[in-house]
Amino acid sequence: MSFSSTIVFEFTSVKSQEVKFGAKAALNLSNLTGDVEDNSMKVGFQIGGLVEIKISDRFAVQPELVFSTQGAKFSDDFGDYDANLNYLNIPVMAKFYVAEGFSLEAGPQIGFLMSAKLKADGGDLDIKDETNSTDFGFNFGAGYDVTENINLGVRYSLGLSNINKDDELGDTKNSNIALAFAYKF
Repeated sequence: MSFSSTIVFEFTSVKSQEVKFGAKAALNLSNLTGDVEDNSMKVGFQIGGLVEIKISDRFAVQPELVFSTQGAKFSDDFGDYDANLNYLNIPVMAKFYVAEGFSLEAGPQIGFLMSAKLKADGGDLDIKDETNSTDFGFNFGAGYDVTENINLGVRYSLGLSNINKDDELGDTKNSNIALAFAYKF
């Protein structure tokens, strides 16, 4: 194959890929796992954007940029606490369309801590200095294209890295279930 025909072939394969941009919002059900006790899920949200790059009829890659409110609720003998962790997350999902409009997805995620506060009856305590600024995770999920532009999805984010800077505080990881609505244009 000559150089010019290779260029033409590559250009046509790129042109045949379908790229859609979109906005997404999700309801988060988050928690912390590992060396934590007496904790429960916390309700939060995600909001951001996505790019779906169709590689073939059955396969797509979808990088996203989302602001995500996460954390957990805690109770002990001294009271009730809310750990509020806000991240800018960048998941990169591999999507496999198993049936018309229905996809399974998986992929890594990196999160950048924006703020970390522990809310108690006595007020808010800033815990950002005690929390790692970068979080790594892996996501699994499924989605359904209701129409060409509207997608509903569910995703579980499994934290892989310790969010505590000090190892003496234990090994604590993020855990998140997101119920999402996306509009692709």
